[in-house]
Parts: sequence; structure tokens; C-alpha cells
Amino acid sequence: MSNTAALNPNFSVVEVQENGARSTVVLEPLESGYGHTLGNALRRVLLSSLPGTAITKVTIDGVTHQFTSFEGMTEDVVELILNLKQVRIKADSQEAGVLRLNVKGAKEVTAADIECEAGFEVVNKDLYIATLAKGKNLAIEMVVESGVGYQLASEIETEAVGQMAVDALFSPVIKVSYKVEATRVGRRTDFDKIVFDIVTDGTISPLDAVKQAAEILIKQFSQVVNPVVKEVKEELVNLSPEEVETMKLTVEELDLPTRIANALRKGGFETVADLVRAPKDEISRVKNLGGKSIDLIEEALSKKGVVLTN
Repeated sequence: MSNTAALNPNFSVVEVQENGARSTVVLEPLESGYGHTLGNALRRVLLSSLPGTAITKVTIDGVTHQFTSFEGMTEDVVELILNLKQVRIKADSQEAGVLRLNVKGAKEVTAADIECEAGFEVVNKDLYIATLAKGKNLAIEMVVESGVGYQLASEIETEAVGQMAVDALFSPVIKVSYKVEATRVGRRTDFDKIVFDIVTDGTISPLDAVKQAAEILIKQFSQVVNPVVKEVKEELVNLSPEEVETMKLTVEELDLPTRIANALRKGGFETVADLVRAPKDEISRVKNLGGKSIDLIEEALSKKGVVLTN
């Protein structure tokens, strides 16, 4: 590249075709080679790193586990839960909440019948859930949480008898593809143009998704230019270099389930050092953590040679 134009980007981001949850977003003009550089980075972040909200636990009146039959409903409980997993929720914050469904047949139940707490909204209201026979009642309480990526039901800790964990897909972006085309500016014909085809679940617009992905990348690259590493507290100065490195590990680096790592961060525990400074009962008071979660945290720490304070 013969000039420094790439160091001072001057391209536009335009939604050239919009059809609800699907859009074509174009970035142009970019210096030669930057089409794939930016396109691939944004695509990866769009698919893997945007936060979203999903149902993680359900309690159905009269049902103790998912293989129980439910008289008066066309679907079995497994099918019902599979349908509930498709409910897409838009949330005003990252706090957990509760949705409720209480209907009486004869009725074809859809997501429009779900009642939401303040701050939550079901976006795919026409989603089919179940069919009830005349006189039959269906009452469901659903816990919704925020997260990133995909979380298996086996990683989710239930809190009461009869409550069932649900595989949760948090990502609001369903599909992303892009292509790089040539474009011209004046006499120069060697500029790149990125054409994104983005499909979301309706909880976020494709254009906003691109902007969120860019913000995530900005934070990552800012750390390269101006590294901000939290200092080890004074009480750790007498530890060996290996022990100090262990204390610097983030909760994500302990290989904990995503739900537990997210809950710890929201509770103010970001590193191993944060955990060892706090009594165990203080950690157990973190929202969405139970006894099983504390056991998993202790097990993960023990692998690093660390023990929680009682």
C-alpha cells in the first residue's frame, strides 16, 4: 500500500436492504485488503459474542419432569419444551426475569399468550407452543437470563423440585455471510466493499448487531494499544510468581459453566484473587448461584491449588 489512507478510515456503513430481521449491510470504500480483514472479524464476533436473552428454566404445573405425560395437550412435554426454546425475548437489561403462561382450553397456545415482567418482551408472538383440549389448563413459569453463545441444560442449576433446565441459545444473530467486492472512488478502482447478509432473531436489528460487534472488537484492540491489567493487591505480594499468575486468572479461565462465570462477574468476582478474598458465604449470596454452583467453583479452584475461605 503506497499511502497511509488505511490508517485514517473513511468508509460508510449503510443498511441498503432491510426486511425485518434480515438486512444487507454494506461497508465501503475500504482500502484494498481490508474487506476480508474487517469482514471476517465482524462475522466471527456477530456469530459468537453478542449477548442475548433466553429461557433457561421452566416449571409446568402438574409436571415433575420432561418425560411426564400431560393429559389434554396434543404435544408431549418434550415437544412443549422444544417449542418454548424457540421463544425469543428482548430485554432492557441483563438481569434475570420471569415469564408466565396461564391459559385454558380449548385453545391453540402461542407465544402471544406469554405474560412478561416489566423490561421483557416476546418478539415472535406468532410462535406455536401447544394445543389444549376443552377445559384443560396449562400454567408455566419460565426463568429468562442473559448470556452469550449456547448453554447446555446440564450446565444450568435448577432451584426447586419440578423446575426443568432448558438448553439456551442466547445469540441474537442466526446467520451471517459476507462477500467482498471491488468498488471505485474517482479514478481508483482498487477499493474493497463488504456486503453483509445478516439474519437476527428479531431482538436486535442487523445494523445494531454490526455496531455491537464493532464495539466488542474496539475493546479488544484497545487492550493491545493501551493494556489495562489489574494490579495484584498488597496481600498477594509474598506469593510465588506461579501463585500470582493463578490469582490473576479470570473466572472464565477456570472452565466454569458460562452461567456461573456470568453470575460471578455480575456479583463483582472477576478473578481468582477476588474469590479467595471473600468468605464462601458471601460468594454463595451472589444471585443465581446455589450450593451446587459453589461446589463447582471450589472444585475448579482446587485444580489450581486454591481453597475458598470459610
